[in-house]
Amino acid sequence: MSEFIDLETQDGVRMTWNVIPGTKQESTNSVIPVSAIYTPIKPFPTMPLLPYSPLRCRTCRAVLNPFSTVDYAAKIWICPFCFARNHFPPHYASITDDNLPAELFSQYTTIEYDSSLKKPSTPPVFIFVVDTCMIEEELSYLKSALSQALGLLPDHSLVGLITFGSFVHVHELGFSTIPKTYVFKGSKEVNKEQLLEQMSFFLNKPKPTTGVIAGPRDGLSAQSIARFLLPASDCEFTLNSVLEELQRDPWQVPADQRATRCTSTALSVAASLLGACVPGSGARIMAFIGGPSTEGQGAIVSKSLSEPIRSHKDLDKDSAPHFHKAVKFYEGLSKQLVHQGHVLDLFACALDQVGIAELKIAVERTGGLVVLAESFGHSVFKDSLIRVFQSGDHELGLSSNGIFEINCSKDVKIQGIIGPCASLEKKGPLCSDTVIGQGSTSAWKMCGLDKTTSLCLIFEIVKKEIPDATVQPASNQFYFQFLTYYQHNNGQMRLRVTTLSRRWIAGTGSIQARLKDLIAGFDQEAAAVVMARLVSFKMETEAEFDPIRWLDKSLIHMCSRFGDYQKDSPSSFSLSPRFSIFPQFMFHLRRSQFVQVFNNSPDETAYYRMILNRENVTNSVVMIQPSLISYSFHSSPEPALLDVAAIAADRILLLDSFFTVVIFHGSTIAQWRKAGYQDLPEHQAFAQLLQAPRDDSDTIIKERFPVPRLVVCDQHGSQARFLLAKLNPSATYNNEGPLPGGDVIFTDDVSFEVFLDHLQRLAVQ
Repeated sequence: MSEFIDLETQDGVRMTWNVIPGTKQESTNSVIPVSAIYTPIKPFPTMPLLPYSPLRCRTCRAVLNPFSTVDYAAKIWICPFCFARNHFPPHYASITDDNLPAELFSQYTTIEYDSSLKKPSTPPVFIFVVDTCMIEEELSYLKSALSQALGLLPDHSLVGLITFGSFVHVHELGFSTIPKTYVFKGSKEVNKEQLLEQMSFFLNKPKPTTGVIAGPRDGLSAQSIARFLLPASDCEFTLNSVLEELQRDPWQVPADQRATRCTSTALSVAASLLGACVPGSGARIMAFIGGPSTEGQGAIVSKSLSEPIRSHKDLDKDSAPHFHKAVKFYEGLSKQLVHQGHVLDLFACALDQVGIAELKIAVERTGGLVVLAESFGHSVFKDSLIRVFQSGDHELGLSSNGIFEINCSKDVKIQGIIGPCASLEKKGPLCSDTVIGQGSTSAWKMCGLDKTTSLCLIFEIVKKEIPDATVQPASNQFYFQFLTYYQHNNGQMRLRVTTLSRRWIAGTGSIQARLKDLIAGFDQEAAAVVMARLVSFKMETEAEFDPIRWLDKSLIHMCSRFGDYQKDSPSSFSLSPRFSIFPQFMFHLRRSQFVQVFNNSPDETAYYRMILNRENVTNSVVMIQPSLISYSFHSSPEPALLDVAAIAADRILLLDSFFTVVIFHGSTIAQWRKAGYQDLPEHQAFAQLLQAPRDDSDTIIKERFPVPRLVVCDQHGSQARFLLAKLNPSATYNNEGPLPGGDVIFTDDVSFEVFLDHLQRLAVQ
């Protein structure tokens, strides 16, 4: 596995198959599709930043790279993708074998160009959309978190404020003498033209008769924009005083009704305001929502409390009356935001569902951030909000306005991308007829992206069998090129180019030799993550899809193709080390919150899947199969098996499942802690034992976004469920005889041993 991690530290790419199946048939037989998980703007300390424009192939527009063949005498380079011959321009005249430009160095397969000639960079724009339909306590938590965030904003960034409840209030921050707002009715749709008219944008400057109104270039004066979007340094005082005086929504809510909350209208007003004032600049709508939307196009439930909010069962039976209408509305909003190049971030803090399942499409297509917590006073929300604006080691590196393009050798097509992006519908010979995720294109818009945003690219091998085996292909090397054009968080426009080379399996040779080749290049972690993204995608888009059956069938096919066994003899079955952990990943994926929606609301499921679809391989593997570390007096901290047998009275366990971090004290440790032994000078070692998992959990929490929930619990306590739910149930209430570890899990789930036993029996048939 380590060599795949080395490849990732060089290029930010993990591929399921690092040796590519040679034909369409071979690829289908390999079960897991040829796919790559790519982190477009992963920071690399050694990567050069070139201060000039890239050199592109005149035929296929690929960028000059270390795999290009160069004729130094004739000053010509041959593109590895389309084999076209290109002349070097005059400023490359001095190129020789030992005087190469950086983009031809073999170690610089990933490189960045910054050709922006110190253009005045557009400042980042943040528009806060704040829900006021909540209890005083929640509103005060939110106000204090927002004023803290305002202090962290870059001084030159532009800020706007919209609050909403039954009505939408757009605050005119530029008018500092008295608070002044424009009010829109929550149940009425407002388009961009009406918005500009009602907010008197054309008082001093007449409205242009033709064309689209978009920013100071096209029809708006800078003064009228500055009424609503001001530099943070100028409006900090005004904004803080508006926040301080912010009251909860004044409209009376009858006892048998929900509050009137027009979330969709507020987001629509924010999108239109940004579209009119700052189109094409890196702007973010940051929505803070404290309950379900009950008014407007995107309502998820009626006001009457007698109607429950939709559950997974309602969605399966198609008996959620508001769901499709709301999704359709947010799909329209996502198209508008993608067209404008703006991002929607969602901070949902409520014990009730707020409608993340409906909003998912708009947040995901624009590459927005999403945080789900129980309250605005919870550390998950407060710390995550600070992380968004934090600079320094753990900053998110928020970038904007990205366009992602792909080039690859012939015989491969792209089916699509699962991840935070939107198709630009650039059709071409690279597009496959089968579409998965955002497909039928070779270019995608990424309105928002950060240092860890990762895309899952799914390819299709279209090469057919060559009947005449004597005709060998000219080369069995295969090339991909990923181009990411984006606005860096310092305002510069940059182009990141990653060029990869992998090899095909030649069509000749025995089946055994070909399988051996494939196995050598299999990355089981990347494969598990691709399967998780695929199964989540299929569960959302295919009616009557049975995820457990699909995962099991895939795993059985895979084991019977790549396992070593004698037919009908389960005891003879073995897997190569390259595949050995894969069944374990699939076992935990079947039990994970991505597949098991029972006990999760549609909002929670949508939230977990959105995070899975944007994280890199390492983090996604932790979501599928959490890591467990054991601390005891007998040994230094060591990884423990994710099994109920890991629990012992004299151990502390640290579980990291990405969304929650659990510190679990065994019963003896908990008794000693309650007796206060850690405070006595002679029990220094015990105090250190208690502190070690705390320090490790702090390290995990510091580096992660969204900030995970920390649960500290004791064996047999109620919160121990956070750990027990993730462990392999090797000891349940059905077991005979004494149990190791002294703990059982009350479940009818099969244990990993039984699962593996069945898998071996079915794979050897």
